[in-house]
Amino acid sequence: MRVCAAVLLGLALSAGAAAQSITMASTTSTEQSGLFGQLLPAFKQATGIDIKVVAVGTGQAIDMARRGDADVLFVHDQAAEEKFVADGFASKRYPVMYNDFVLVGPKADPATTKGKDIVDALKKLAGANAPFVSRGDKSGTHAAELRYWAQAGAAANKSAGYRECGCGMGPALNIASSSNAYAITDRGTWLSFRNRGDLVVLVEGDTKLFNQYGVMAVSPQKHPHVKTAEAQRFVDWVVSPAGQATIAAYKIGGEQLFFPNAVK
Repeated sequence: MRVCAAVLLGLALSAGAAAQSITMASTTSTEQSGLFGQLLPAFKQATGIDIKVVAVGTGQAIDMARRGDADVLFVHDQAAEEKFVADGFASKRYPVMYNDFVLVGPKADPATTKGKDIVDALKKLAGANAPFVSRGDKSGTHAAELRYWAQAGAAANKSAGYRECGCGMGPALNIASSSNAYAITDRGTWLSFRNRGDLVVLVEGDTKLFNQYGVMAVSPQKHPHVKTAEAQRFVDWVVSPAGQATIAAYKIGGEQLFFPNAVK
């Protein structure tokens, strides 16, 4: 009887532990910037809930959540996020934080892109057939990049040097660094990136480069098995003063990577 009681107690504890763990589909930029290394331990300390992060491009993360393979979604492509909500996969999208995109390239800047106008810079890259590394992975960064190319009138034939790697932001920057090519990156990943070689920030400050992040709990109406209560606890915490302060406190070399802007 004592053995049976011990087994039952162990099973109950195991079930409780399992209920205190959720899966988050998120972007490589939040993962590779190091933000989650600060954010998730603070959330666990506040709630006791563990989060397993699957970091992929935003498009893949949204697809994962649509399949019900994640409990919570934390990404940065507002149009795609709003469609996710409109299609019934979440009841609400919550803005969480922002940073910006930048164009990086070789310090010598042979295509003379330096300035504050991303569209003008891409026109110059196309005209010079300059080497450019694109993530090409349907991520939020890739979606933004394609919008800028389209605005530059160079969507169909960007440049002879254009290359898609089908990879995350960190690997794309590694390729750009090793080949002295241009690339568009979120600032958070850039600030945490150490293998810069000759690359520097060349274009920044354009309002078009604004980069907003949102969070959503996956709807149990679409996927009854998701851990809605625990997912919503993360959503509520990350937009709370405690979660927002944790985001603001994350810095590299004294420079803040993300700026909280949850709706009060």
